[in-house]
Amino acid sequence: MGFFDMLFGGSPAEKVQTENIPWIDLNDIAQLDKIVEQSKTRPQLIFKHSTRCGISRMVISHFKKDYKLSEDEADLYYLDLLSHRDISNTIAEQFKVIHESPQLIVIKSGEVVTHASHGSINDLELSKVAG
Repeated sequence: MGFFDMLFGGSPAEKVQTENIPWIDLNDIAQLDKIVEQSKTRPQLIFKHSTRCGISRMVISHFKKDYKLSEDEADLYYLDLLSHRDISNTIAEQFKVIHESPQLIVIKSGEVVTHASHGSINDLELSKVAG
């Protein structure tokens, strides 16, 4: 890995490390119907991430360190924006949330209950939102 790759995150195809995060890869628009249906029984979180953006890498790094919800409390979806911009556009249209990156969207009972972008993501108290 070269110096610029270390600074700027390597190739666009890089995947987020999943050591302690129960990520579900969001890679098909059809999954949005499943997210809406599952949101009726437990919160669904969508983390939109750009692998080329330094701010997005910083935010996701902090998010991963602070994420405390179990798989029983919420489902956490990861959307690679560079690979799936079409899904992000559909999310914006379907849930009436303007596209931003990075962005975290929380869906309960088929509706967005909160969303945040950039540094505000790490200010969300997910235990209260998911409870």
